[in-house]
Amino acid sequence: MTLRFRPYTLELNHAFTIATSSRTTTPAMLVEVEREGVIGYGEAAMPPYLGESQETAARFFERVDLSRFADPYCLEEILPAIDALSPGNTAAKAAIDIALHDWIGRRLAAPWHRIWGLNKHRAPVTSFTIGIDTPEVVREKTRAAAQYKILKVKLGRDNDEELIETIRSVTDTPLTVDANQGWRDRESALRKIEWLARRNVLFIEQPMPKEQLEDTAWLRERSPLPLIADENVQRLADVARLAGVFDGINIKLMKCTGLREAHAMITLARALGLKTMLGCMTETSCAISAAAQLSPLVDWADLDGALLIRNDPFLGATVVDGRVTLNDHPGIGVSRRPSTR
Repeated sequence: MTLRFRPYTLELNHAFTIATSSRTTTPAMLVEVEREGVIGYGEAAMPPYLGESQETAARFFERVDLSRFADPYCLEEILPAIDALSPGNTAAKAAIDIALHDWIGRRLAAPWHRIWGLNKHRAPVTSFTIGIDTPEVVREKTRAAAQYKILKVKLGRDNDEELIETIRSVTDTPLTVDANQGWRDRESALRKIEWLARRNVLFIEQPMPKEQLEDTAWLRERSPLPLIADENVQRLADVARLAGVFDGINIKLMKCTGLREAHAMITLARALGLKTMLGCMTETSCAISAAAQLSPLVDWADLDGALLIRNDPFLGATVVDGRVTLNDHPGIGVSRRPSTR
């Protein structure tokens, strides 16, 4: 197997603002794994707050020697060996994981949702993210998102109520709220959630800082809405300790090293009675289509990352009438746009 990689910068349609940061681009690495004339595609999307960069990913890829593995189908041998090369680099690891899955699916001439035995018609609707912005821009974004059945709202600053009321002046579409650790006091967090529960909000994602697990458990006991872990859950080892603290977990390929571990996290979470959600960064249709292969297994999807960029080099899973729509193309279901080959 041959591994190739190159840097790529994702250009966002709008500035993406959350409780702690704002950006207009996301650095990424596009990856290819080739053997026997078959190419599998992968991607590492690396928003700066996660601590990875094109430079760290390139250094990691240079350490990976896929030629030492005789059989590319042996993911249970290959991926743990790659994971052991360093304690971090999860997005870079995910890129290789995705490319290997894509290669195998292409070689078998089957999409991964079919290999896993999943019904593509059970894929959930995806939420569409409305970032923190001025009231005028928020109203504009909300009107433009009319096709989506659920809107995701980023909160965690001092204008939370204003932002919700601005959206509610335009639509009564169900909302999910991501506070991105922005609420630090549990009493005030509870009051916010009680207020949000009266405004057609479905759940709250990561309401408090990840260090405040005891406060989050206290909040969960009293919250009228489910609490979903994001920053508190990175990888498989994090899942079990969150049962009883959160009602569910948000799984992202870029944080958990890819499809192999994401599948294991969903399986464990369901066994523990936790709800599951598939999330994303701002990503191309490569990583989004990979995550979408797992979407029939989860309760909620937040797979809008490719919809937030204007220079997507791939074609893949789409959103039709607000729903994640899988195709029957082999592997992760992507192809390169002709103009970006």
